[in-house]
Amino acid sequence: MHAVSNTMAGGPKKCLSLVGFSLLCLKMVASAKTALETPTIDQAYSKLSNSITVEWASVPGATSYLLTAKDGDTVIETMVASSPGTVTGLKAATSYQITVRSISATGKSQASPPKQAKTVLAAPALEVSSPSSDSILVQWEAVRMAVGFSVSIMRANGLGRVWKENTTNTTLTFTGLDPGTLYTVKAYAWNANGAPGDDSTCNQRTSPRAPADIEVSFDSGALQASVSWAPTEGAVNYTATAWSASSERSCSTRLRACTISSLQCGTEYLVSVLARNDAGSSRSTSAVTLKTVACAPARVTIQEDPPGHLSVSWSRVDLADYYVAFVKSDDGWEVHCDTSLTQCGFPSECGFTYFISVFAYNQAGQSPLGDVFNYTTAPCCPSDINPVLVSSDRVEIVWSPVRGAELYETKAVGGVNAVECNDTAPACTLSALACDTQYNVTVYSFSEVRGSNTSCASRFITTAPCSPEISVSMDASSVIHVHWRSSNEGATYTVTARGEDGLYRCRSTGQSCALAGLPCGSVFSVTAVAETQAGRSLPSYSVPLETVPCCPASLTITQVTQSVINMSWTVGTGALTYVMVLESPAGQSKCHTHQNHCLLGCITCGVNYTVALKAISATGVTADCTYHSYSSSACCPLGVKLYRLSPTGVRIDWQASRGSANYSTDLYGSKGIFTCSPSAGLSFCDVTDIPCGDVYTVMVSPVAETGLKLTFCPKKIYSVTCSGSTLGMVIYRGKRNAE
Repeated sequence: MHAVSNTMAGGPKKCLSLVGFSLLCLKMVASAKTALETPTIDQAYSKLSNSITVEWASVPGATSYLLTAKDGDTVIETMVASSPGTVTGLKAATSYQITVRSISATGKSQASPPKQAKTVLAAPALEVSSPSSDSILVQWEAVRMAVGFSVSIMRANGLGRVWKENTTNTTLTFTGLDPGTLYTVKAYAWNANGAPGDDSTCNQRTSPRAPADIEVSFDSGALQASVSWAPTEGAVNYTATAWSASSERSCSTRLRACTISSLQCGTEYLVSVLARNDAGSSRSTSAVTLKTVACAPARVTIQEDPPGHLSVSWSRVDLADYYVAFVKSDDGWEVHCDTSLTQCGFPSECGFTYFISVFAYNQAGQSPLGDVFNYTTAPCCPSDINPVLVSSDRVEIVWSPVRGAELYETKAVGGVNAVECNDTAPACTLSALACDTQYNVTVYSFSEVRGSNTSCASRFITTAPCSPEISVSMDASSVIHVHWRSSNEGATYTVTARGEDGLYRCRSTGQSCALAGLPCGSVFSVTAVAETQAGRSLPSYSVPLETVPCCPASLTITQVTQSVINMSWTVGTGALTYVMVLESPAGQSKCHTHQNHCLLGCITCGVNYTVALKAISATGVTADCTYHSYSSSACCPLGVKLYRLSPTGVRIDWQASRGSANYSTDLYGSKGIFTCSPSAGLSFCDVTDIPCGDVYTVMVSPVAETGLKLTFCPKKIYSVTCSGSTLGMVIYRGKRNAE
């Protein structure tokens, strides 16, 4: 406003300085003739600490008025339209000199006579709060020039009484108020003259009363508590708090219930509820005790001792009344136990995985789920170990798959030897075993989690006997004997000779047996097999066997000459060469030939020979063949002579050789053949009717035992004439060898 007054005043000045001095003088003359009346102030007073109100009588022709308040060098002007007018922007409790000027279009009047006026005290700057549900605390700073204060309070709705207090302090507490109620607080200061200053007014609500009827319910599964209460007057929201020595949890709501979550297990809480509004919070309610569920037991240990029994133990936990351990197997079987102790026992089976959880219980319910433990028992042991093949160095066994086994370890121990094999299949072939040895065979089941089940029972399996080592011999009687060397205990041996002529066997529990009835002249392959209750050995290495060649079925001896015989025989099977031997005290005659006949010389006539023939195979196997003896033919007679007995009869006379013999005499002539045989023991023979005048060939021949006449003796030629003496020796013409 002050700036506005200077502009208006200066405006004309600016305008006059342009017209010139003579014009200004004319204006001044005109203004003097029409000057406005100077106002007179009736009164000036202050109702507010920053303003003074001025009243004056109206001036005719005035269109507005300029109010001026001066305090020392400070001048504050305000333009108003009429009386009363108020100068604002003043300092509280300060004396001002007040003047008024009237203003019209032609200018403004002189200032009115000044009037002194003092602004009232400033209003206290209040700070209000509600320290309790039935009190309001009012505080303010000191006010300049104030000597006392007046503070009043009443319900904001105007109902009820008004409390008013005067004080020289800067704080005041009103008590006995209604909780949660909005109050209006007014305050002003007064000076030494008792003049009141400006009012300060503010509203303040008392804080609410603590909620009543608190109820707490606990949700053990979610570890949270639901807290409810009766609503209280003036509460804007509520805060429920649960606290313990180690933790504090709360929830806030505008409703009459809320849920405190994330509570700790195994903890005893105190639960209280505060009501709040803009004034603050209520006092805490009486705390309600809340015990949460016990925590899940820790340090759970599981042992299987002995097999078939699971022992579960755990540590004791706070607030637990009792415990329940649950055990569930992977096939759905489930069992549990209730106990006030810290361990339980359960039956178990091999090859199962058991899932184990332990809960603690109290009146609040079940503890949270702790760690779920799993325990896998050792895999089951195979119980039906069956050998499907047992040989001298190998055993094949099978068994039924067992629960829980991922791998099978088969171990065979025999003496100092041990053989192992691992396989995922329920079968194993144990090789490189010793023959005729008892092995302790165990099949261990294995799982990656539990390892091997070392409690599996074993069984004894004896391998088949060792293969015998055989040798073959033949005695003088051509009986085949098979011998073997073997350490097999309690074994029975079967020897088999296999050839084109069939199979021949012998059995023995000893170290040898004899093969009888084998045909001569045959080749066999001989093997031996040992057999025990454990099984049969592999056959021995085969040994070739060649039986002696067959002796010729028949033998024919023919006297060729007096010292040569011809021997022939049937072929002996298997024989490649033959050795024929004739032996007598007089000597031996022998031939070796690959044919089936032979001429033997140097035979002594009239001697008994033993006849032996050896049939020899290609490999030198010899059969000694014995035949009946042979008597060589009688010797040819000596001194054969022919005598005339009559014109038609002759006598043949000879000298008999050693040994007894029968002879036959033959005379061959052109007119016929004449034969005679002497009586036993005689050495002559008579032919009574023979033609004379002819030449005869005379041959005296021994007769073999078979009646065969031998014709190899020398022949003599005699001429029998018809003249001469009728008796006497016939003329000898010569002799002819037998052809």
